[in-house]
Amino acid sequence: MSDEQTTEPQNLVKQGSILSVLTLASRVLGLMREMVKAALLGTTPLSDAFTVAFMVPNLFRRLFAEGSISVAFIPTFKGYLIEGDTSKTQTFLSSFITALTVLVTTVVILGIIASPWIIPFFGLTELDETILLTRIMFPYLALISFAALLQGILNSHHIFIPTGLAPILLNITVIGCSYLLTPLMANPARAMAVGVMIGGTLQVLIQVPGVLRKGHRFGYTGLKQAFTNPGTRTVFRLVGPTIIGMAAYQLNDLVSTALAGNAGPGVVSSLQYSLRLQELILGVFAVSLGTVLLPDLAGQAKRNQWGEFNRRLVMAIDIIALITIPITFFSLIQGEYIIRLLFQSRSFDESSVALTKEAFTFHMLGLFFIALNRILAPAFYAQSNSKSPTIAGVFSFFINMILAALLVGPMKGGGVALALSIASGVNTVLLFIFMRRTPQIDMGHIVGSSVRYTGKLLAFSALASIPVYFVSPALYRLFAGKGRLISYGIPLTLTTILFGVTGLILLWISRDALLKMVTQRLNQRLGKHGAPH
Repeated sequence: MSDEQTTEPQNLVKQGSILSVLTLASRVLGLMREMVKAALLGTTPLSDAFTVAFMVPNLFRRLFAEGSISVAFIPTFKGYLIEGDTSKTQTFLSSFITALTVLVTTVVILGIIASPWIIPFFGLTELDETILLTRIMFPYLALISFAALLQGILNSHHIFIPTGLAPILLNITVIGCSYLLTPLMANPARAMAVGVMIGGTLQVLIQVPGVLRKGHRFGYTGLKQAFTNPGTRTVFRLVGPTIIGMAAYQLNDLVSTALAGNAGPGVVSSLQYSLRLQELILGVFAVSLGTVLLPDLAGQAKRNQWGEFNRRLVMAIDIIALITIPITFFSLIQGEYIIRLLFQSRSFDESSVALTKEAFTFHMLGLFFIALNRILAPAFYAQSNSKSPTIAGVFSFFINMILAALLVGPMKGGGVALALSIASGVNTVLLFIFMRRTPQIDMGHIVGSSVRYTGKLLAFSALASIPVYFVSPALYRLFAGKGRLISYGIPLTLTTILFGVTGLILLWISRDALLKMVTQRLNQRLGKHGAPH
């Protein structure tokens, strides 16, 4: 029996908790990275140049990294682990890394060559600088692709700590290079670009020891063997349907960014700052849950353990609702002050605050749906079904693109953000509809439970927002003019406590099942540590 079969649920919970803590650290550091960028670049044309230059290689990241690994590699590799044939597993890994290297290297070379023809579509004033920055950072695509492959191997073994540490190294490196290399380079954007490349290298290296400890030794093979290996062909077959979806996604992202770039200076950067705040929440909870869930759901689907599959999926959806819905309400009330506390300094002036607030308001409306999509998609990938999420993604991305084109004129960055939120909601509805096609999944129970719990949280969050809404003006007047950290930090802390305590009281009164479960586990842990030896 393999170690995957004998992994205890408690250990998975522990790994998931550790990953959440590491992801929280990574997202906080990512936010600090954006704070450094805001301080050095603000929403200037040079900031837009770095944002677009870093975005271009990341457009292909979903296809070669997160996309192919989550959609196809993990379910396929999981099958090899369950089969238990070490030789076949190693041959598959060697073949896949060879094929991945050839494809990614080709895209990187073409991207570097084609940059002067791609970048002008974004309508930026710093055209030459954006092309240079793009060429510096395009090889990051190769680094993050290999890092994702190693992550997929480790996650399949239920090892998540290196996965959490890798982006921490990236953020620390970019922050450090921003300050250490800026005096040595023409501008801070170039220093940050060098930091991205060094950080990407560290993301690969941090995961190598864990893969070696699991006994995996693989290298490169001949091209014919690489592309004809049964495992590699299975991965390509599973990825195949997603290529259309990924192409639509990348086209949508390109068009949205081009629309934002032509809407005025600073709009592209303001959207990026807003998305960074949103990703702080998504990364800690939705991505962590999805990362832990996928290899586990894949194993349950292959063993026909559908009862446990359904139970874990329902719990994951409820956890996402419990986290994202209250945060959405609080952010809509306190969004401006959050932005001022985190970003307002030096180059980030009042116009930057206004631009970012507008984008942030409309981005937060879609937080619940975006988080939910990152939980629902792994449920399909675990069954080696990449077609359904692809169809849902293509449809929603076209809606996003059409709405962004219609709304960017009257609403600028806010219109682009609102289009994303609406399209994310459509994507969620489609995923639920497609999930009904799997008879083993109890959709009646899942949808009914989710709707009831979401409705309760909407009501509780609205009630918890009332005291915050009325107390906030007095608090900000009381601490005004005492420096950014005090003027905004203390009132935000107090209103967060007020909102959280009110919400917890409402959950306690309603005897919320998740709150009860968390309380019981805390009591058990405290009792265990406090018991006499």
